[in-house]
Amino acid sequence: MSSKNISLIQIHVAVLLFGLSGLFGKLISLPAIIIVLGRVFFASIFLFGALLYLKNDIKLKQQKHYFYLAIMGVILAIHWVTFFESIQVSTVAIGLLTFSTFPVFVTFLEPYFFKENIKLSDIMVAFITFLGVVLVIPEFELANNSTQGVLWGIASGFTYAILSMLNRKYVNEYSSLVIAFYEQLIATIILIPFFFLQKPLFHSSDIFLLILLGIVFTGISHSLFINGLKNIKTQTAGIISSLEPVYGVIFAVFLLREIPTLREILGGIIIVGTVLYATIKSK
Repeated sequence: MSSKNISLIQIHVAVLLFGLSGLFGKLISLPAIIIVLGRVFFASIFLFGALLYLKNDIKLKQQKHYFYLAIMGVILAIHWVTFFESIQVSTVAIGLLTFSTFPVFVTFLEPYFFKENIKLSDIMVAFITFLGVVLVIPEFELANNSTQGVLWGIASGFTYAILSMLNRKYVNEYSSLVIAFYEQLIATIILIPFFFLQKPLFHSSDIFLLILLGIVFTGISHSLFINGLKNIKTQTAGIISSLEPVYGVIFAVFLLREIPTLREILGGIIIVGTVLYATIKSK
């Protein structure tokens, strides 16, 4: 098998794992913030081991970089907590689809971060994506669980967009594994106090699922995605990544019996379609 085909398989497997990670919000009987703590704790251990095995230097070049990566770790923690909160108060479909709006936020954040011009076509894509989100919302009432899920999901997408912009600033300075390790480590440190505040009760199955989520669905999936980029264009990887909510929704139907409504399906098609278009157009 050619190296390009191997890389394609790695990207597809990584995106599949990304999509399935949302299901853990329903499978684990713990608050969202504790799920994220478990995820980043085990992921940071795995990434540290991977960096030692690969003999990568984890020391940062400048003191100020430690500060900026710490900020990125805080944003990562907020992103994942809002993501799992969205899924827990609503459904996997709503959480994944509304999170998928992050490229729209990127469209408006990029000009600010990188002094780039915003185009009319980008505004149109953002507007169409917004229409898709409106379809996903059953009724505009904050007391409605689905509405709450949409709001949490949009917050998740917004924070991920900011994180993507910051990652772009440092990806030329350090390897993605080093950046990921520091982000997971900082997220672990800032979330530890919540463990003592909430004093969660763990079942043996919860611990097993947290280890699985942290190592396989975070550490290994991240490593596969990065490794796949060696022989695959970023554009191709971006297009494949558009399948993340599709994978998640399909498995939620079979494993959790969460059947999306017609409105959610139509809204999802619009959101995924515009994200796919934006990914192709941007390259």
